[in-house]
Amino acid sequence: MGGMVNWAARPTYSLEQLRRYFDRIGLPENYREALPMQDGAILNGQSALALLKVLQRYQLAAVPFENLNLHYAVHRSISIDPYKVFEKVVDSKSRRGGYCMENSLLFGTVLRSLGYDVTAVGGRVNEAAQPMSASKNWRGPKYDGWNHMVNIVTIDEQKYLVDVGFGSNGPHQPLPLVQGYEFHNVGEQLGRLVYGPIAQHTSRSQSLWQYEFRNGDSHWIPAYCFTELEFLPEDFTIINYYMSTSRESWFTYHVVCVRMLLNENGDKIVGDVTLFNDTLKERLGATSKELEKFASDEQRVLALERVFKIHVSEADRESIRHTISEIL
Repeated sequence: MGGMVNWAARPTYSLEQLRRYFDRIGLPENYREALPMQDGAILNGQSALALLKVLQRYQLAAVPFENLNLHYAVHRSISIDPYKVFEKVVDSKSRRGGYCMENSLLFGTVLRSLGYDVTAVGGRVNEAAQPMSASKNWRGPKYDGWNHMVNIVTIDEQKYLVDVGFGSNGPHQPLPLVQGYEFHNVGEQLGRLVYGPIAQHTSRSQSLWQYEFRNGDSHWIPAYCFTELEFLPEDFTIINYYMSTSRESWFTYHVVCVRMLLNENGDKIVGDVTLFNDTLKERLGATSKELEKFASDEQRVLALERVFKIHVSEADRESIRHTISEIL
């Protein structure tokens, strides 16, 4: 009879896999020298937080937030197995990314492999932050069911929200779980964390963390709420199945690909380039402009290769024909 299974164990990546990941995100050599994987070095609190900020920034600039496997793929499925995600994002020749569960799973596994204290938790995205906001007889901000994944990283007993899977409006730095914490995100965009009940709670004694953002002097937009309760891999399997198959999920009928942009020094995110359905846009600071409007699906595929370095095979190109997301 075998030994007891440690059900609390989570996968990690090898040193060689970590090196390939650092290559994938273009992590400069000076940051690699500070990594705990070398010479048995141990990060203290400030060093761990500083490195976390760098890793998050470089992943956001290298690994796009995208859902192409739901449109340009024969199999039309998304795996959240950490090794299959690694193969897709890191080891494939095309510079692929993924949607929230893929990107956050990859990043959380990298952090865990480096010795960080990481907990994966679930979130509920607000309709106000989704592409179809203010449509379909919309009656104001309302949270969906559990449909998002973020990581909580604990450093010196302080918990931080770390999100690499929310596209251009997501937080681009670790956020301490502090009531009312406000920060500059990119351009004229600000973000904040609040803690309290959500409008849909029947019991006002319940509280959740809520991430909100606003552009300039506009009103605060609720993006998502999240819990500190750890979600199991099995929980995310259920969420992933729904988000990748249900026609109630916007991922199944909108094509999206977003990559954040770094400044020349690599120390600050300054904007993003976003492909959404038939439009390619770029935001630098507070200025946003349309780069291209696609008249055909062929043009969109060419833009994916030219701008994002994502190659779509001929078979996968054909798989989008006669679907709701095809550009005619």
